[in-house]
Amino acid sequence: MKIYHHIDEFSPVKNAVVTIGTFDGVHLGHRKIISRIKELAKASGGETVMLTFFPHPRMILHPEDESIKLINTINEKAELLEQLGIDHLIITPFSRDFSNQTAEDYIRDVLVNKIGTKKIVIGYDHRFGKDRLGGLADLQRLGPVYGFDVIEIPEQDIHDVAVSSTRIRQALLKGEIDLANEFLGYPFFITGKVTRGDQIGRQIGYPTANILIEEKYKLIPADGIFSAKIYIDGSVYKGMAYIGSRPTINGMFRNIEVNIFDFDAEIYGHQIKMEFYHFVRGDIKFSSLDELKIQLANDKVDVLRLLVNQ
Repeated sequence: MKIYHHIDEFSPVKNAVVTIGTFDGVHLGHRKIISRIKELAKASGGETVMLTFFPHPRMILHPEDESIKLINTINEKAELLEQLGIDHLIITPFSRDFSNQTAEDYIRDVLVNKIGTKKIVIGYDHRFGKDRLGGLADLQRLGPVYGFDVIEIPEQDIHDVAVSSTRIRQALLKGEIDLANEFLGYPFFITGKVTRGDQIGRQIGYPTANILIEEKYKLIPADGIFSAKIYIDGSVYKGMAYIGSRPTINGMFRNIEVNIFDFDAEIYGHQIKMEFYHFVRGDIKFSSLDELKIQLANDKVDVLRLLVNQ
């Protein structure tokens, strides 16, 4: 997959089959659209092109709203799209000027002149252009004028999978990892850098890797203990992840940590990927570190049982 970080870096390709959107989560609903553009590209001898935006439009149009959290970072999204076989990914910077284009200007200047669209596949409710006034009807009206076909993914097809990015975010924030993973079609994951902590876990026999996520917009699931798989330097391990403020030691900040089973290498500064599989329990304040240690032993038994087939 070729990645372009601005629309101006892209040169039109033969028989471009295009789709547009934020595609946060790259979930089962999105995958219906992706499967369709791949089928159409194969049939026409063309190439698939996905146009997405970063920063997310809401970050630009509503900068005061710090509550905006996304399922994927832009790099995680690119990783998922590459796995699905997209040929070209255009990550164009979203700006107020971009958002102020009329629907026809957007279709003519971006979809036709910049990308060379021959077929465009969109969901029934996709909106674009100034004040989000553009939509399917504009594409269908202008398609014959500019020489492209419009393929709609109907409401029924998308609702058949009963999934949306909003529902997935809600599930993650409630700790409903099983439900979120079912909607995503893959295990929710985070990526970040291992940083040095205060070694409390090591003192009680459960050393943890502290994970720093630099992208502040990345959604973090509910506080608690989770079963997880951890990817480090090409190897895969099982472990139990913790999200929370460590109330037993009166912690002040929310942490993301993971106790990696059967692992004792030095990995400070390494990039780590962690997949979440099951919510084991919520965050609890224990009366002592000894009591916490006993609970962690029980948690580990639960995690190993839950991951037996993973």
